[in-house]
Amino acid sequence: MGRTSKVSAPWVRTRLRTAPGPAVAMLLLTLVTSFLAAAFPRAVDTYESEALRHELRGAPAERGSVQLSVGPPAPDAGDEAVEALRPAGLAARNRAVLAAMPRALPADTAQSSYGSRLRKPEPATDDWLPRLDGGPPVFTLSAPAGLAGHSAVRSGRLPTAPRDTDPTAREVEAAVTTATARTLRIGTGARIHVNRPAELGGPLAVHITGILEPRHPEGAYWSVEPVLRTPAKLYTPPPVPQPYWHGALLLAPDAAPVLLSVSAHAETYWRVAVEPSRIGVDELPGVREAVASVEHGTVGAALRSRVSPDLEITTGLDDILAEADGVLGSARPVVAVAAVGVGTVASIVLVLAGGLGAVRRHSELALLRARGASLRGIAGRLLAESAVPVLPAAGAGCALAFLLLPEGRPLPALPASAAVALVGCAALPLHAAFLHRRPRLPGQRDDLVRTRPSRRRTVAELTLLVLASAAVAALRRGGAPDRLAGAAPVLVGVIAALLLVRLYPLPLKLAAHAAARWRGAIGFLSVARAGRAPASAGLPLLALLVALTTAAFGGSVLTGVGEARDRAALLAVGADAGIEAEELPRELAAEVRKAPGVRDVAVVHRSYDLDLRDGGAESVTLLAVEPGSYARLARSTGIGPFAPGQLRGARGELPALATPRVAERLGTGPVEIGPVGAPFTVRVAAVRDVTPAAAEGDFLVVDAAGLPAGRAPTTLLVSGPSVTAAGLGQAVRAAGAGAGVRVGLRSEERAGLVETPVQRGAERVYAVAVAAGAGYAALALLLSLLQAAPERTAMLARLRTMGLTRRQGRRLLILESLPQAVLAGAGGALVGWAAIRLLAPGIDLGRLALAARGGVPSLGSVRLGTDPWSLLLPAAAVVALAAGVAALQAWAATRRATTTELRAGDVTR
Repeated sequence: MGRTSKVSAPWVRTRLRTAPGPAVAMLLLTLVTSFLAAAFPRAVDTYESEALRHELRGAPAERGSVQLSVGPPAPDAGDEAVEALRPAGLAARNRAVLAAMPRALPADTAQSSYGSRLRKPEPATDDWLPRLDGGPPVFTLSAPAGLAGHSAVRSGRLPTAPRDTDPTAREVEAAVTTATARTLRIGTGARIHVNRPAELGGPLAVHITGILEPRHPEGAYWSVEPVLRTPAKLYTPPPVPQPYWHGALLLAPDAAPVLLSVSAHAETYWRVAVEPSRIGVDELPGVREAVASVEHGTVGAALRSRVSPDLEITTGLDDILAEADGVLGSARPVVAVAAVGVGTVASIVLVLAGGLGAVRRHSELALLRARGASLRGIAGRLLAESAVPVLPAAGAGCALAFLLLPEGRPLPALPASAAVALVGCAALPLHAAFLHRRPRLPGQRDDLVRTRPSRRRTVAELTLLVLASAAVAALRRGGAPDRLAGAAPVLVGVIAALLLVRLYPLPLKLAAHAAARWRGAIGFLSVARAGRAPASAGLPLLALLVALTTAAFGGSVLTGVGEARDRAALLAVGADAGIEAEELPRELAAEVRKAPGVRDVAVVHRSYDLDLRDGGAESVTLLAVEPGSYARLARSTGIGPFAPGQLRGARGELPALATPRVAERLGTGPVEIGPVGAPFTVRVAAVRDVTPAAAEGDFLVVDAAGLPAGRAPTTLLVSGPSVTAAGLGQAVRAAGAGAGVRVGLRSEERAGLVETPVQRGAERVYAVAVAAGAGYAALALLLSLLQAAPERTAMLARLRTMGLTRRQGRRLLILESLPQAVLAGAGGALVGWAAIRLLAPGIDLGRLALAARGGVPSLGSVRLGTDPWSLLLPAAAVVALAAGVAALQAWAATRRATTTELRAGDVTR
């Protein structure tokens, strides 16, 4: 008789074949969670990199580039100074400069420039050039390399010069830009004579051979020194500054030696523009080190050894990077809250998914334990079973995140996906091992009401309470790290969930005593069933509270940001609309009052050079107003409200509103101020930090009727939320106002405050995180209801054999699910409100709300504000979702045959 071999079927393959549904569900859950875990940090890196590049591109070119120069040569330099200006030597040193630049500071060679120039402009002696009150125009003579590649010839030709041009040449060729030619009336063929010492032959004749149009006028080549592109006005020294024109004459590079004979301020320069597209936020520390090394470190020393010991290096990049870091830092605490919140809720859902599988297979695993299976063996098999769908799904989700978001650091994303895989694999085996660590009698209860917390749980809860208190205290004091700021709301939600779980039995017991006296059994049964929820019901409650706290925090952030932008726009305009000019027609106010949507108009005369006659150097803005309309505007807008009577007083003495600094300078008594020709006496009647039409700086507000000389209006502040630019423009034209009138709307100002990448990115990431957290919270609620579904179905079948109707069965299941849902909803709203109140002092939303403006000083700190909708709507949604799922479950249970459930032999608790 031959031996028979005993072959056992593989555990994992058998389980996956017999029950593929849970494995597929776990695969999809892990795939989505792993994708979100890897995509979140990469999305943050993406928008932060865009914000950093936005700051670099938006900065003035002279600050965003590295400028190197070698100053005027020594008087006895001779031929050496001439050779230093030759194009060949400059080009060689330019190559050395570009080669020495650190890799972390990539150069934009297309916009970088070098050449020779005069540091100090020289006056022209020609009478035909247009003159302003300050005297004849002055010109900067510059010989930039690469002029042909950065400009198009509109008329004439590019300037040329012999390679051996002598410094004492009497005439050179030059070109000017179209803006310079138009402003200074320079045409092709003109000759401009620039001042030069008499011993060198008198003025230098500059022959204009061409008019050039810059190809990229906003680029660094033309913008580091804007006068090369566009003439500017300079002013003579005080006491009476007078304007005069400053232009540029563009010489051929071979003509550079002539600069030595024109002025002792000739220099060679190299301007290295930075390429923002090649800089990411992950490279920010390296960029800072590179900038410091170029300015004061090893790179700067190497440049001086290669170019000249007298090389001067300046850049504003360090300031730009500091500003960018400040803008990014304003959004990081807010985004950290979303990251920690959604991460916590997702982890709870993964644990609940594993717990659902362990509860569903309780009988199977208990039978294995009864037959001698060890906890380690059961856990190992369940771990292998979980790893088959979880590990490929986690890898695929991470790869999908890298594919859809190619920019960003790999390090935060990979550990996040690995953590998802670890939790997904370990949830089922650990939960099963915990449930079967010791034998349990059939029907033994593990109720949320009856369970007594262990000492270990008490210690863990107290530890979390201490951590949450420390986090909140540190955040309220300010200066807390981003991670701590992000964890604080979640810790508050965790503590609240633990507290609610401990308090949950008390209202249920009270409700059970009350329900026992009601007519009918449905009320009592629903409360009793709610009290027999498993002890693990605290996990769905924790997920719901964390999700609701995160949503409430996000809603308050968005509300605070929106209110700050509304306030900043109102401060910038002063009203719903504003009309400004150096002088407005007096009849314009009447025409504006007729425009559609206009409710009121405040007429203001505003001048910025009020003399307080105290010797102070700070400028003060004078606002001469009509007290009635101006007081109504201040009251309706909330910008420094006051009573009209505070600006009305006795003749010869004008009561005034003033800022605290102006009030300190003027004192408490009457003071004579104003211009020499028309002084007036004022007395500070009230102090305000802000007022309409003077959002920033010091101001003094007086009654226009009391001024000694009539002041024409310069500003009209228009009230009316429906006022339009078209209606105001028509009123301006009807009053015959000039072309210099400017019309501004608060709505237009408000629209310009939401366009920076850091604002868009942070708001988008937070919105996605809140949506994901809400989805996970809903899934946690569904999993908790599904976990109890078989027991509820069997219980309902038994009650139906005792005469329970279908309608009563549906009411029973709905009422049973409501206590926990109501607890989660009400607790979530309360915890969200408490978290906002606790954390508001430590979070300033000003930089996030007003990143495009760098903040508004008069706005002050922008704190979190409670948003009722973000507190109440999610809470109501939780209750509605729980009731809806319970109703659907009850409908499905009552549609099935009762005998099927009774034959199943399920044991109710």
